[in-house]
Amino acid sequence: MGLVADGGQNTGIWHQIFNFDHYGELLGLVQNSLLAGVLLGLVGGLAGVFVILRDLPFAVHGISELSFAGASAALLLGVNVVAGSIAGSLIAAGAIGVLGVRARDRNSVIGIIMPFGLGLGVLFLSLYKGRAANKFGLLTGQIIAVSTPQMAWLLGTSVVVLLALALVWKPLTFASVDPEVAEARGVPVRGLSLAFMLVLGLAVALCVQIVGALLVLALLVTPAAAAARVTASPVLLPVLSVVFALCAMEGGTLLALGSTVPISPYVTTIAFVIYLGCRLVEAWRTQRTPPAALDSPRDHERSHT
Repeated sequence: MGLVADGGQNTGIWHQIFNFDHYGELLGLVQNSLLAGVLLGLVGGLAGVFVILRDLPFAVHGISELSFAGASAALLLGVNVVAGSIAGSLIAAGAIGVLGVRARDRNSVIGIIMPFGLGLGVLFLSLYKGRAANKFGLLTGQIIAVSTPQMAWLLGTSVVVLLALALVWKPLTFASVDPEVAEARGVPVRGLSLAFMLVLGLAVALCVQIVGALLVLALLVTPAAAAARVTASPVLLPVLSVVFALCAMEGGTLLALGSTVPISPYVTTIAFVIYLGCRLVEAWRTQRTPPAALDSPRDHERSHT
């Protein structure tokens, strides 16, 4: 009897996680979510390249906490949640950009902002007397609650982020890879750093709307980190990062469609599997590379002299 009960319970759990009953009918409900996934894949994949190059994963988490606080405040006040999320993100990004010029200062500022933002968010949600699903969605994401007005905000903000990245891509790449040389050649390194932090704030606010504040790293860090494991090409790196982010977002949306589980576990799991796959590819390449190919040209010159 115990085995039967356990088996029934496990079947119920799997049915909650993977349920494709009436799947075709449900697809019509997530058109906005699928489009939002494309936008977030583009924004997260491209912005994530600089998050990795500039070592800012911790900053992403810090910004997401204040973005959560802004969205929670907007939910409590009955105003646009996306606008509140963007306002919170920009405040956090601006503070980190201005106060955290050096890496040590930046980490300290982020460590102060994170608990403050999370505490504010918890306070606002505890005061909110509306639907519990709205509270839960801000933390773990939501799939079919992307309304047309919210979609307009997401689209407009995504366009701003993508245009900003296009304008600063080349100098920002230079400043991210070799800031000392870039500054010596007249590149406004500090100005670009602050500008990117604000762009990152907008990107975080976008991702929070779909995957939630707790798991936003799955879109802004994991895809780019996975791509960096298999290529160092300045062209292929952002392309692969976007492809991985799109796979995580669209795959997560489609898997979560028929289940009772929030979208974020699916997105994070797909992103993590992609990252593991890239690590395996990297290890396989390393094993296949002959030892002589790992030597520098200078070592060859020394061996012939």
